[in-house]
Amino acid sequence: MTKTVNHKLAQGSRYYRQTGYAASIGTSSPSPFKDLTFPLNVYAHALLLEEGEATYLHYGLFQDNQTSLQTAQQFSTDLLMARLPPPPCRILEVGVGLGTTLSLLNQRGYDVHGITPDAQQIAYIQKNLNSGVSVSCHSLQDFKAQPESFDVVLLQESAQYIEPLVIFNKALDLLPLSGDLIIVDAFALKYNEAGMEALHLLNDLVALAERFGFELVERMDLSTQAAPTLDYLLRFTATHRQRLIKDLALTDEQLAQLDESNRTYHKKYASGHYGYALLHFRKKTVPKWRLQILEKNQTPEMFSLFKKTFHHDMTPATWQWKYGSNSGREIGVWRDNQLIAHYGGVSRKILFFGQPQTAVQIGDVMVDTSERGTLTRKGPFFLMAATFLEHYIGYGRPYQIGFGFPNERAMKVAERLGLYAEVGRMTEFSWSTRSRLPLWGTRLHLIDRKLTDFAVTAVDQCWQNMVADLQTAIIGVRDWQYLQHRYLNHPNQQYQIILVRNRFSKRAHGILVLRYDPEGCEIVDLIAPLAEIPLLITHARRLAGMHGASRLFCRITANFAHYFAIAGGTQQTINIHIPANAWSDGPPPETLKDRWWLMSGDKDFR
Repeated sequence: MTKTVNHKLAQGSRYYRQTGYAASIGTSSPSPFKDLTFPLNVYAHALLLEEGEATYLHYGLFQDNQTSLQTAQQFSTDLLMARLPPPPCRILEVGVGLGTTLSLLNQRGYDVHGITPDAQQIAYIQKNLNSGVSVSCHSLQDFKAQPESFDVVLLQESAQYIEPLVIFNKALDLLPLSGDLIIVDAFALKYNEAGMEALHLLNDLVALAERFGFELVERMDLSTQAAPTLDYLLRFTATHRQRLIKDLALTDEQLAQLDESNRTYHKKYASGHYGYALLHFRKKTVPKWRLQILEKNQTPEMFSLFKKTFHHDMTPATWQWKYGSNSGREIGVWRDNQLIAHYGGVSRKILFFGQPQTAVQIGDVMVDTSERGTLTRKGPFFLMAATFLEHYIGYGRPYQIGFGFPNERAMKVAERLGLYAEVGRMTEFSWSTRSRLPLWGTRLHLIDRKLTDFAVTAVDQCWQNMVADLQTAIIGVRDWQYLQHRYLNHPNQQYQIILVRNRFSKRAHGILVLRYDPEGCEIVDLIAPLAEIPLLITHARRLAGMHGASRLFCRITANFAHYFAIAGGTQQTINIHIPANAWSDGPPPETLKDRWWLMSGDKDFR
């Protein structure tokens, strides 16, 4: 059935059966579906009130305008059954709803087990179905069984709630060669608008299946037949609104939100953004490499690969600072249960031509040296990079754009594979240090972990002044919250954060973030109106001289180099490119070219 409002609560719910309630529809008897999770209780009870019984709660497939929803739902189930091998074969049904299909498969002689993470569904099944039905309260990710335990893995309107990498990893383990994976569900057919979509993109799912060694046996477009389901649901809730509110103890606002969600789906079906399909996959091979989302308990493997690749340690504290608090995304590639490649991304708030957006910064991209020879669309780098882009970056995904700092070799490989397009380059400025004599018109204040209202206000004011100059650019947010996390709370690096103020008016000119190492003193970041950059560089040259640094230098995207060239110094190109996503649908790379403001502080490792 249409998945609306709180989709996660509706996971796996599909089938309902009347429990002797039809005879008392005209009375105010409690609904047999009252305890179901909203909005599934609404759908079940509305069907009961409208058609006298609620047997299924999945989309119907309509053959003509006169078909009842129940008849259309039965046609969908029959279509699914026709794809199954003859009994007895072993079937895992993922998302059993209230067990109607599970019971039917059992009656037909199949060795079937059902799973659902919803305890309410389990309770309903135990109360209403015969004791011979095998069902357990598990999500697919948590379900454990011996390898090749099933001949068919079946998902009907439950796949949309499950991470696709989980679906194919589990199916790969649970099925033998030539085993069947059958998915019937609603999908997104295209992403071409900003914002998060509720459904998996159909073409991405099919591409991912191939990476896991599954061949596509059948792909049936059922969008036209399924779309009328939404008209029926909207009509049912309108006709029985007061009864639904009374019998299920709902509010009018809950039903209004549900109707609005269904109207949104209706529009997306009409515009071709959403559709409905049957996908029949068959396990053809066991792939050489396995893609998985990196779980927290697998971080020791990531640390080992990191040290092998970059020749220094990543500590648990650094990993937590970077990827913890749900801000990071990591995909790994395994071969023979060993992590051989990793592709990470960290969430970053940005201003996208003056508008708030969320980007993802790509980092910790690594492939074991023994596997690097395969730089084709069959190799581990392509598998994890393409999958990461499809999952996370572009229209309809968590992050509208991505960025990173690959070297020339990595950039060329990604461009050749069609993954990245170059939208900028970094350049480096270098200056000699200056005398320690103060500039009498300004004062310097050290900002540290001792929070004061003064420091917070000054940083945020400098940031707002900088924003005013960068309305036609793309820049990572540099407010107090970011400054505190990125620099003051870094678990390994030490930074000097300096506020430059007018000595007399107390007006803040800007913020300098400095880092000292054997190469000299580096301006890793600054927060200021662009006209103040020369003054900040002058102060940085003085501070570098006071600390005995051999030089002052900074790195900035080349499109903003002229603001730094005013302060003199020497400019040189460096081998660092700025990529944009060229693989999944999103803002065209040409619209991003030479628009990024990026400095060394935007790198996670400086």
